[in-house]
Amino acid sequence: MNAPAPDPTGTAASGPVHRVLEAEVARAAQRSAAGGGVPHVLDVGGGSGAWAVALARLGCAVTVVDNSPNALAALHRRAREAGVDALVTPVQGDVDALADVAPAGGADLVLGHGLLEVVDDAGHAVRALAAATAPGGAVSVLVAGRHAAVLGRTIAGRLAEARSLLVDPNGRCGPDDPLRRRLDAAELHALLVEGGLVPETVQGDGVLDGWVPGSVRDGGPAASRAVAELEALAAARPALLELAARLHVLARRSPE
Repeated sequence: MNAPAPDPTGTAASGPVHRVLEAEVARAAQRSAAGGGVPHVLDVGGGSGAWAVALARLGCAVTVVDNSPNALAALHRRAREAGVDALVTPVQGDVDALADVAPAGGADLVLGHGLLEVVDDAGHAVRALAAATAPGGAVSVLVAGRHAAVLGRTIAGRLAEARSLLVDPNGRCGPDDPLRRRLDAAELHALLVEGGLVPETVQGDGVLDGWVPGSVRDGGPAASRAVAELEALAAARPALLELAARLHVLARRSPE
């Protein structure tokens, strides 16, 4: 598939996560082309469409399920500005009742980005994502990383919070923590396997770029390229991905 043109709408159109999704879309496109269709993506909790619009620009038909009318309105504006509104369908709903708004086995690729850390029952959410995925299709999850939060609090001198994040079963720093959980790579892997999925790609998102000094970031295009190249190298290194702000896994539903 052709690479998308530069996108002025602020979509998630670059970085290690996008590259994995782009490769999965190309794989799904080959299957869809045989039946005269296009890849179908289901973005659960997709909000205002940063990922949805990027994938629509690759030629996917994308359904975004979100419980916020305001986010879905912003999604419609963003899709229209990117010229892909015909490919993006907003649906109000949530993962707890996903089967009511998304057909079982109907999507080639299902996204649950920023979802597992906020839902009441992460296991139920994974099973719902898997059920919505076509046999042989993929589920992409992006979740807040536990160890990056520990390191960040430690560097900031907030040692009690760092300790809580490290020892709490759900990776929380106290009752006022806005997230219900943060995960490490092993925890996320186990959660997906328990949900009936087979993890294939495990990588970090925001492994090193968040630690780069602002003075370096302001160094112009060459500095930006250097940071992006370093991030791409670090994303799949096991020793480094645990320090990522977010962990990304692409997992597959077994063919039936």
